[in-house]
Amino acid sequence: VDSLKSSVRKAIINGKANACPMGIRLAWHQSGTFDKSDGSGGSNGATMRYEPEASHGANAGLSIIRDMLKPVLAEHPNVPISDIWALTGKFACEFLGGPKIDVRIGRTDKPEGPSDRPDGRLPDASQGAEHLREIFYRQGFNDQEIVALSGAHTLGRCHRTRSGYDGPWTQNPLKFDNSYFSNLINMKWKPREWDGPLQYENENGKYMMLPTDMALITDEKFKPFVEMYANDEAAFFRDFAAAFSKLISNGCNEQCQPKEDDPVKLAGDMSAQFREHCMHGSLEHAKKCIADGGDVSSLE
Repeated sequence: VDSLKSSVRKAIINGKANACPMGIRLAWHQSGTFDKSDGSGGSNGATMRYEPEASHGANAGLSIIRDMLKPVLAEHPNVPISDIWALTGKFACEFLGGPKIDVRIGRTDKPEGPSDRPDGRLPDASQGAEHLREIFYRQGFNDQEIVALSGAHTLGRCHRTRSGYDGPWTQNPLKFDNSYFSNLINMKWKPREWDGPLQYENENGKYMMLPTDMALITDEKFKPFVEMYANDEAAFFRDFAAAFSKLISNGCNEQCQPKEDDPVKLAGDMSAQFREHCMHGSLEHAKKCIADGGDVSSLE
């Protein structure tokens, strides 16, 4: 895994670009096709290599990151492509200061053939709260997890040539933090007057939100989670890591499933939270992390 991490970093962060946000999107879109009712779709298979899935509207632009990762595939020919894509999402989040995410390997790549991932399984940014629930409930997520996963919009930006939308969500699109939620709650949003699809902008027009983003603060069940994450970055990191790990394991065999009771993982989580609380001077929470197994000498 360490060798893969180094290869991925070299492939997606270079003098021309930092493609970490796109790396997270690749892992997400590979996984977000899961349907718990029949087990179809999900993180297994790497079927986005083939048509028609490669050309689904929600996957526009992802051929770029798939091409950027080709050197990684060449350096690690015995690792399934689907594992590499999943780990790219994990590593990309961590490279930009996000939480450590439990992603386990053991996927298998599928040959080209009939697809079990019809178009329309990924979120449509032009829709509202009920659409989000339809998409994410199908995968087994609840309202809190929907909001936590939406926090991935703290990274990257929209590109008109790909999605039709335009602009960044946050002040630093290459820093994983809770700015997305802070912006949603604290900025005033209005429809953007332009020739593109409906999107929202703040008062000075520097930042944008999609209709699905605005649904998180207009829906009475979603909004309390937005407020919580805007005020507690450590809670956002914790819940995003758990939800993203679940997302990336959907549709995979038991070997790839996160182990919630893994003592090594739990100690690592507590160590990361300990560092976070120390950085913010939260002595009481830091002490609790130590009591729960955190290592005060651990490193990032």
